[in-house]
Amino acid sequence: MLQTLSGAAVPIALGAVVIILALGLWNMTRGGSANRSQKLMRWRVGLQLLAIVVIMAAIWLQTAG
Repeated sequence: MLQTLSGAAVPIALGAVVIILALGLWNMTRGGSANRSQKLMRWRVGLQLLAIVVIMAAIWLQTAG
């Protein structure tokens, strides 16, 4: 389980945060909808929380095992 968590879940969670952040910044810089920008930034915050939980779980499993 630790191999899967560290090897796949952590990079996927971090990649999702980066993608949503880039989409939000791109929308903002091109003068897109403020509504869409807000929605993307809310998604980013949620994905950051998920990424932190996944990273902390990986660290906990590594130290517990």
